[in-house]
Amino acid sequence: MKFKKLVGIEPLELIPSANKKLESFAETLILHEDQPSTAEEIVKRIGDADGVLVSHRSTIGKDILEQCPNIKYIGMCCSLYSPESANLDILYANSQGITVKGVRDYGDEGVVEYVISELVRCLHGFGTTSDGKPRQPWSTIPREITGLKAGIVGLGKSGGMIADALSFFGADITYFARSEKADAKAKGYQFLPLKEVLATSEVVITCLNKNTVLLHEAEFEAFGNRKILFNTGLSPSWDAEPFEKWLTAGDNVVYCDTLIALGDKRFLKYPNVNCLQVSTGRTQQAFKRLSEKVLANLTAYTKIQ
Repeated sequence: MKFKKLVGIEPLELIPSANKKLESFAETLILHEDQPSTAEEIVKRIGDADGVLVSHRSTIGKDILEQCPNIKYIGMCCSLYSPESANLDILYANSQGITVKGVRDYGDEGVVEYVISELVRCLHGFGTTSDGKPRQPWSTIPREITGLKAGIVGLGKSGGMIADALSFFGADITYFARSEKADAKAKGYQFLPLKEVLATSEVVITCLNKNTVLLHEAEFEAFGNRKILFNTGLSPSWDAEPFEKWLTAGDNVVYCDTLIALGDKRFLKYPNVNCLQVSTGRTQQAFKRLSEKVLANLTAYTKIQ
């Protein structure tokens, strides 16, 4: 089966050969190279298409889907972990018989490298701080990751990879997740309640689904002072007010790659906030993995129709 019309409503970040391959899935293929600025523009771009491709940038809600009755398939060229965290009203789409497919685990390797890189710089005192001053070693004397007490909040694919990388360098790993994981236990990682992970860790890395917030006032109180906090998610893992209080009240430091992970650009003014404002998961290899998974979803769908 081929789609009568397959539309990419915005830049999809697929490699050129994948964009070319998309032609084989549709009688008509339209790939837009800019992001739509309004819901009306999204509806116009979709038109009478029966297949739609979308990235993480635009939101497609029920109001848009109601105006595009021909849609049979939506391919999300971005991470899809749950309906609640998606930039698409998946539950409504499914209720209308629309198949929705997303991808997972295509940019994790770059994120792992980012955490290790920044943590080493912090512990050893390499480079400069965000305000341009020479960085001092975290513990006065340069130290290794060996023996570091590291807590992982969210032990999914990326959290597990970060834990493994830190463990390779000799860190002592504790973690909090929805439940204890047998493979993590076999590796010697200790499952603890969230507040215990925060209280006993020198560095905590939150690896949560989009729009999942676990760090509230009580959690920051448990976390305490003289701590390192990484957020690798697609949204803040904290409430803004207690986060800012914790950030300014003690000798703490925060790392995240993107502004959406930090949550508010006002936090950039603090010298103990280190935000690259670039996605560390966006690598050559990640774009290739993303493309392969998007094409695999399309192949599987068209074969069964």
